[in-house]
Amino acid sequence: MSTNVTFEPTPNPATMKFILPRQVTENGFDCPTAQEAERSPLASKIFGFPWTSSVYVGPNFITVTKQDWVDWDLLAQPLSGLIQEHLDRNEPVVVEFVEMPEDDENDSPMVRNIKSVLNREIRPVVALDGGDIVFYKYENNILYIHMKGACSGCPSSSITLKEGIETRMKELFPEIQEVVAV
Repeated sequence: MSTNVTFEPTPNPATMKFILPRQVTENGFDCPTAQEAERSPLASKIFGFPWTSSVYVGPNFITVTKQDWVDWDLLAQPLSGLIQEHLDRNEPVVVEFVEMPEDDENDSPMVRNIKSVLNREIRPVVALDGGDIVFYKYENNILYIHMKGACSGCPSSSITLKEGIETRMKELFPEIQEVVAV
């Protein structure tokens, strides 16, 4: 069954509103940059186009603001089709995840900082692929994590772990020698 995504201009000539046939989130949220679009696979997909300036995900609509060098008469219909295809494939529009508590009173400042980075940077990216990364412990300069969901048993999980998570954590925390999945 095909959904019917329509679009209409807004008072801002750089912004077009795409109306979705169903509710996709309770509360709208702004994605002024690609990094801030991580909780929405659809917004991230839209940011894959160089003409995208910002995206707003509303309860049953998405507004897209374009760069000045391209016209809506070239973009609106294909973008509507891309959004419709995303919905028709039942791909998630918004990925919600529960944050790990960062403020366990027994945690050292280092562990609090690690949990904060996992929550803000790592988990939203991994959630886009249907997985999750959960802090297990930090001991003897080794960070131990649980890989869950699609990450558990995924053939590329070792690449994600070593080239993605471990590299980023070592950049931020040079004292970390290794990140290990348990």
